[in-house]
Amino acid sequence: MPNILLGDDDEELTQLLQEYLHNHGIRCDCAHDGEAVIERLKTAMHDGLPYDLLVLDIMMPKIDGLSVLRQLPTISDIPVIMLTAKGEEIDRIIGLELGADDYITKPCNPRELLARINAVIKRTNAAASEHSPLPDSRLRLDQNQRLCEIDGVELQVTGTEFDLLVALLRQKGEVVSKAWLSQHVLQRELQPFDRSLDVHVSRLRKKLQPFHDEPIKAIRGKGYQLVL
Repeated sequence: MPNILLGDDDEELTQLLQEYLHNHGIRCDCAHDGEAVIERLKTAMHDGLPYDLLVLDIMMPKIDGLSVLRQLPTISDIPVIMLTAKGEEIDRIIGLELGADDYITKPCNPRELLARINAVIKRTNAAASEHSPLPDSRLRLDQNQRLCEIDGVELQVTGTEFDLLVALLRQKGEVVSKAWLSQHVLQRELQPFDRSLDVHVSRLRKKLQPFHDEPIKAIRGKGYQLVL
């Protein structure tokens, strides 16, 4: 049974979601402020029982969700789904830039949240068990340890960024459509005005640009091409 942490200061909502998720095979602990989220994550890591996923509200007391995201790399490589207010696009973009894997707007439908949780966990587990050889490249992707190196230098990438690199490297030199990447990496159909994929690619570009001026090309109207 997957074990997740839900960080949201709305206790009534978290109780409702906790019961719904438990009834659908997901164990869910709750924390109601940013400090509590961080402490829960640290305790779980210390006890050797890390959470499989974090669902994180942006607006929380003590430490807000974006500040929690900034601290996460020093605590855990846990995948993250953000909860954001409807229409707050800037929060979604900043969250994705800080390494979140996905987002869902509030008020959220529990069924949609469940689907997003299952998709992210499925993608993470599938990527961890995928060991087929990758083409030769300056990039070295260790699919067992989920580590990324280029020219012998280790790069810090999120789980979604790693999966994107694997997908692009498997089709190195070819243009990979946004629709295909969204379906196979983000585990959902590409939707109009959804910039999640673009933000993840933009983050990867910035991390790779010290080694190549244009590591990932955007082919207008078609998709992305890895040229490293």
